[in-house]
Amino acid sequence: MEDIKIIEVKQSVFQNNDEDANRLRESLKQSKTFLLNLMSSPGSGKTSVLLAVSKYLKDKVKMAVMEADIDSAVDTATMLEAGVPSIQIHTGGMCHLDADMTRQGLKELGYEDYELVVLENVGNLVCPAEFDTGAVKNMTILSVPEGHDKPLKYPLMYETSQLLVINKTDVLPYFDFDTAKVEEYARMRNPDIDILYVSAKTGEGIPALADWIYKSVQAWNQ
Repeated sequence: MEDIKIIEVKQSVFQNNDEDANRLRESLKQSKTFLLNLMSSPGSGKTSVLLAVSKYLKDKVKMAVMEADIDSAVDTATMLEAGVPSIQIHTGGMCHLDADMTRQGLKELGYEDYELVVLENVGNLVCPAEFDTGAVKNMTILSVPEGHDKPLKYPLMYETSQLLVINKTDVLPYFDFDTAKVEEYARMRNPDIDILYVSAKTGEGIPALADWIYKSVQAWNQ
């Protein structure tokens, strides 16, 4: 019987994407554009947090947003209504963006005109963390109702993120959410991860988050 030929495509796909992502970061560096990849599960409050942060950053940096979804343009409409330049990326059913898809979006946006571009990735705790988009930094949001055990269940999301934002702190009294445990679990996955607590609804912690982003942009553009 003839030997079966097996091709391991997964490693090749990731390797090619990583190389492409590095080339994209070089282009971003040349244009002095900071790309922040924002990831989380659906309903964590990505768009609400972005809206709150944009109010603090609008007078400091020229900012734009790329909204990625399988379908619809609801979040883009929300950002545009708030006066934040935004475009919509439809992934054609895919649950993540890779470097080339991100590059296409940046080109349509005209990223050279912006100091900060935020990519709001598809709501998913698995696939987006697997693909390097070419972003300078990754940020993930975990909302209080989701529970403090998510870093144990979805390790790669926290291993690949430089910032963990705990959102919806206004409902902490109503949920069995242990802040000490979520920090412990997150740092089990990534000892260097920064952790901030915010409420997009009340504004708590938003200035500190805006400052973290602003300082990251300044450091990249030096």
